[in-house]
Amino acid sequence: MQLVVARIGRAHGIKGEVTVEVRTDEPELRLAPGAVLATDPSSVGPLTIATGRVHSGRLLLRFEGVADRNAAEALRNTLLIAEVDPDEVPEDPEEFYDHQLIDLDVVTRDGTAVGRISEVSHLPYHDLLVVERPDGSEVMIPFVAEIVPEIDLEEQRAVIDPPPGLLDDSQAEIDSSREDS
Repeated sequence: MQLVVARIGRAHGIKGEVTVEVRTDEPELRLAPGAVLATDPSSVGPLTIATGRVHSGRLLLRFEGVADRNAAEALRNTLLIAEVDPDEVPEDPEEFYDHQLIDLDVVTRDGTAVGRISEVSHLPYHDLLVVERPDGSEVMIPFVAEIVPEIDLEEQRAVIDPPPGLLDDSQAEIDSSREDS
């Protein structure tokens, strides 16, 4: 099975290094020197990681055969894809691969059906669960412990504790710091 583990950002320096947006909780395993990764678009790869280092809080990678800034810049926005055994699970029990979450039923703590997870969207600060509701609409749920306190893979469900307004706009609470004049 293939998992997206990173997205290549802009070139860094003149020797072919690139910044990467890490999309795996195991970068030391998936993005280590010597790793061979498929790519999207596939015409760019496969790419073999030659070196990796952290600079100013960002992971920088250099790939074999990519020797200068122009070649590195040509890789921008390429997705890096690792081949993973479908039965493999993350070491941390609080972490999940996207394929484990897709198609889980979503219910509130009181058992009210919300819908089914159709996609996991990876954002810089946290992930979003894209949930397709029975009426065909979608709701995006921040994948944080306060809102998604339980993932039960055996029961194939995600339990959520949504704040007011997340599922129904009419229940939204407006919090304003402006004083009435």
